[in-house]
Amino acid sequence: MKIHILGVPMDLGAGRRGVDMGPSAIRIAGLSEKLIALGHQVADEGDISIKPPELQRIRNEKLKYLPEIVRACTLLHGKVEKVLSAGGFPLVLGGDHSIAIGTLAGIASYCRKHRKRFGVIWIDAHGDLNTPETTPSGNIHGMPLAASIGMGAIELTSVGGDFRKVDPRDVVLIGTRDLDEGERKVIKQYGINIFTMEDIDKHGISVVIGRALRRLRQVDLLHVSFDLDGVDPQVAPGVGTPVKGGLNYREAHLIMETLNESGKMTSLEVVEVNPILDNRNQSAEFAVELIQSGFGKKII
Repeated sequence: MKIHILGVPMDLGAGRRGVDMGPSAIRIAGLSEKLIALGHQVADEGDISIKPPELQRIRNEKLKYLPEIVRACTLLHGKVEKVLSAGGFPLVLGGDHSIAIGTLAGIASYCRKHRKRFGVIWIDAHGDLNTPETTPSGNIHGMPLAASIGMGAIELTSVGGDFRKVDPRDVVLIGTRDLDEGERKVIKQYGINIFTMEDIDKHGISVVIGRALRRLRQVDLLHVSFDLDGVDPQVAPGVGTPVKGGLNYREAHLIMETLNESGKMTSLEVVEVNPILDNRNQSAEFAVELIQSGFGKKII
């Protein structure tokens, strides 16, 4: 497989600084070398240049740093579409989860041109389904999935073109455990598939990921968006918005191993690694281990 690494060192969508260093931390943990050792070709396309918050001002408290986030996501959209068009695998490194607006827009543009359907597995403690009307913080990393299903500010929903990027029925949330009231309403209204941590506790992660893949069996492309805060902070302490009670070490790996075995995953992004809050790059190293599992590393 030809894997193209796309770095987006942005923390403008988050409520605290630090996740802009995530792509570097993941690279330092040996990402390229370990993927090459698994037999893949790797092309590191470098990072999108992001203007830091110190050089900007917040024009809208409900959509903080909107212009620069839109610019970065628009650039990412083009890069992701280009990689897919060349037959490559986009591996996007964040950065905060607002970058998913660009990633999903790039996949959607490719699918629209080639008349293909894509689905999304969203592994995250949060729903990321807020809009300017429901956001409690104004942080855009809480809005990318809403924007991608066509909800929220036109500046976000129109990245890559003014059309809905993904059908909400082709979205599956896994590991959710911290939802705002507005997000609960959206999930029910649009029929979004969701497997909370309670579901995982009751049924086990093997059953959950199996059900998720069955619900997406009709899609042509499958994107996986992995926010590292979906994992319990004991395993990955260095994340943007830690929430107790998440996926454990083996549950997270089994998700990625199962995705690899399915042969369905066609793009992946890993976001919200925050080295400032980490312990000796533990979370970035864990992120690399998860990526390896997604690309075929096995125990035997």
